[in-house]
Formats: sequence, C-alpha cells, structure tokens
Amino acid sequence: MNQHVALPLKYRPMTFEDVVGQEHVVSTLRHAIAAGRIANAYLFIGPRGIGKTTLSRIFAKALNCTSPNGVEPCGKCTNCQEIAAGHSLDVTELDAASHNKVDDVKPIIEAVQFPPTSSKYKIFIIDECHMLSNAAWNALLKTLEEPPSHARFIFATTEGDKVLATIISRCQRFDLRRIQTNDIVKRLQYICDKEGITADADALLAIARGAEGGMRDALSSLDQLVSFRGDRVTEEDALGVFGLVSRRALEDLAGAILKGNVADILSAIEMFDSAGKNMRRLSGELLQHFRNLVVLQALGPSAKSLAATPDQIAVLQKEAKGVDPGRVFRICDQLAEMEDKLRYVLSVRTLIELSLIRASRLATTATIEELMKAVRAMKGGAPAPIAAAPAAPAPASVPKWAGGGLPPLESAANPAAPAPKPAAPASAKSPSRADNQEMLNDPRVNDILATLPGATVTDIR
Repeated sequence: MNQHVALPLKYRPMTFEDVVGQEHVVSTLRHAIAAGRIANAYLFIGPRGIGKTTLSRIFAKALNCTSPNGVEPCGKCTNCQEIAAGHSLDVTELDAASHNKVDDVKPIIEAVQFPPTSSKYKIFIIDECHMLSNAAWNALLKTLEEPPSHARFIFATTEGDKVLATIISRCQRFDLRRIQTNDIVKRLQYICDKEGITADADALLAIARGAEGGMRDALSSLDQLVSFRGDRVTEEDALGVFGLVSRRALEDLAGAILKGNVADILSAIEMFDSAGKNMRRLSGELLQHFRNLVVLQALGPSAKSLAATPDQIAVLQKEAKGVDPGRVFRICDQLAEMEDKLRYVLSVRTLIELSLIRASRLATTATIEELMKAVRAMKGGAPAPIAAAPAAPAPASVPKWAGGGLPPLESAANPAAPAPKPAAPASAKSPSRADNQEMLNDPRVNDILATLPGATVTDIR
C-alpha cells in the first residue's frame, strides 16, 4: 500500500517556475543569480502559507546546483536532492520559533567559518527569525555584517516589524504578498486534473476564499475535502468547512444593497445566521466584493489588481453599469467601519443588519455633488443631465434670471426687490458655501431631487 503524501508537500514548488503569485520576488532573484550579484543576506516577509520557506529552499538549490538550467535548479543533482530532503551538509535550517537563544545560534557562528564540503555556498536558512531573542541577534550581528565569501543567510518571518532594524539594514528585504484568489483557483484546478479529482468551479473558489491568500491553506483544505468526500468535491462541501456563504448568495446580497432592497438584506442575514455561517467573514467578503467593484469601475475588467474569477468579473460588470462610483466608494467606507466595530461588538448580527441597511441607503441616495451639479446646470442655462421641473413664471416687474434658469430667490420672495446683477461666468469664480446653501433652500430643489435616481430629500439635507 502506497503511503499518502499530503497535497501541500506533494505539490510544493521545486523551481522558480512553479512559484505562484510572487513574480516580483522571483524575477529579482533570477536576475541576481544571472548577474552573479548575490547579497550576504536576504529577508523574506509575508503571511503564512505563501511561499517564504519554499522560496528560500529554491534559492539555495539554485545557488548550489551543479548543473542548473539557466538560473533554475535542475532538481536532479546530488545537491538539489539533498537540499530538498533537508539532508545537505552545506544548507542549514534553523526554526527560530523553538531555537531562539544564544546557545542555538552559536553552532551557526562556528560553522560559518568552515568552507562548504561540496557546494559553492554554505547557506543558513532561519525560519520565523522574529522569534530570536535580542541576545541571539546581537551574537549573530557581526557574522551577518562581515560573513566569509562562501556564506549566505536567508531569513523568513511572518512579522517583519519585530526584526531589529540593525538586522534589516544588512539584508535585502522582500515583502511577499497574499496570492490572488484567481491564481489559487487555477493552481487548485491544475492539481485536481493531475490527481483525477472532480471539483466544481465554485467549490474551488470557496476553497480559495477560505484560504485568504495562502496556497498551503488552500491545498490542505482540498486534501481534507478529498479525504471526507472522495474524488467528487462540491461547493456545498467547501462552504461547510469554512462557514462561508456561496458566491451567488454573496452576489445577491451585494445586489440587494445596491438596489436599496432592505427586505432582501434582512432575509439574507436571517438565512445566513440560521445556517451557522461565519458572519464576521461575511462582512470581510462583502467589503472585498465592493472593493473589486471600485477597481473594475476605475481600471476596467482586465486590471491585474482585480482579485476575482471570470464569473465574478461578469457579475461585477453588470453591477458597475447601474451605480455611480462615488456611491460604491461610500458603501466601501461604511463596510470598513462595520469591520472595525465587529471586533468589539457583542451582537454581531444586529450590527451587520444596521450597517448593511445604512449601506443600502448610501447606494440609493443622491450625493450633494450630484445635486449641486444639477442645480448649477439649471441656473447656468447649460443642458442638465436630468429633466428639471418647469420654472414658475417670474413676476412682470422683475427681470428674468441672467442665465435663463431659476429666478433669483430674493426676487421670488419680494417682487419689489431690485433686479440682481448678471452672474459672473462659471469659470471666473467658484460657487461659495453661501451660494450652495442658497440653492439648497430653493423650494424647487425638491423637483430636482425627484428626477435624480434614488434621491432622498432628508438624506441630502
């Protein structure tokens, strides 16, 4: 009986080409190897499961490979195989989470003085290096600053802010980022094809969403689901593991917010809460959805920063056609505020319900800028984008407004008042705060608001 190898280990990247989502780091390391510009020390910073230790080992193999394919390690020579198995005498790995004292780094300080046995470099990889004590760092500092020509250091950590500044200044720093959701989905689909696993596209998307940018977490979850359900993985199975809502349910909730449909919002929250969904995760996914909508409206559907699959992008394009970007930004602001409050509130469901109702009102309420633009267009005689209400006839003794739009407020209230002077061109002077307030107090603003999509008088004033 063949022994099972966990998917995160079986499909761990072995070359730079296999690394997903860290092109900015891979490109720099490749150029450094090609140019022979190898620094004394490297520092990889980023969240868990995105490839820090994997990149460290690949880099070590590329530096010591005896028959490289350009800048890629061959993976077949003795050095590559020993490094991959963790048996190389010239590559030492230290887990600083459990070996963080001065006595734990003394062997490194002593070993660095001796040349490598069968490789070009003697390499020291220190994982979770932020756990090293200050005394251990100080003991290593001199060696790190002036190492022998055959020694190289690679540090990896999830908390770069805890690494001493004196250490960071002696390293080349690389900040690894969370892997995009669509990149994780593609990798999962590739593995499913190799393993003979049938998985729905929405199931893989749910796994990628639950992994929160970590490839290792995504592979571990897929491995768990295969152990539980066999070679057929559905979206329902994946949602049950993470406590997530389905992609369609999330998009329906976002659509209800954009339409201002309070009844649908409350019904959806009731359904999610009754099903035991993770409500805090729901708020984060809603914020991500509207963030993607902002990016799509600003940069288009082909933007690299758009963390969405093709099916999600299709839904976002439909939503983008019917909503003003300013209103979407206001919704994002409201959802971000809700995220902050969720850390302290006891009644999670109540806060989410009230916050989403508020977001729906923001989505269907005309902004003050829209109102000012419509009023100025009427007063200036320029064609307005909305159908304005017909102006009341001006008193015979009072001249018409110079721009041909609304009559002056003073003249409408007091027919005996002297005729106003012609207004200056719009380009000569920006409207003052008093001018804006004067326009807002005009009784015909209600008529203008009635023509704006979703405008609400009480919310504007």
